[in-house]
Amino acid sequence: MATIEECRAALGKLSDNMQGADGEVRAAAALDRSVSCHITDLDVTFAGRMADGRIEVDGAQPGPPPAKAQIRLAMTGDDLLALVDGELNFATAWGRGRVKLEAGLLDLFRLRKLL
Repeated sequence: MATIEECRAALGKLSDNMQGADGEVRAAAALDRSVSCHITDLDVTFAGRMADGRIEVDGAQPGPPPAKAQIRLAMTGDDLLALVDGELNFATAWGRGRVKLEAGLLDLFRLRKLL
């Protein structure tokens, strides 16, 4: 089982990957939105902001997200690590219910370029 530190590092790596993207992917990553990622097996939520092509994590707190972020993810820690390392396809994981993504309709259309 992934640790909180490994999950925080994976979110940092995801942020680095987003910042290095080109074209439509970079445009999709340039959204300015609040973000939360609930790690279900650890019952911890990372909250922060996606801006300027990066995800800045403000902190982690126990339990589900207390406030509704504009972009909300939920998954296990192992699935987060596998997604960021390229071992798990987002669309497949989302289709099978392993990853949950909630956002406004326009944001979902933009975010699909990241996935």
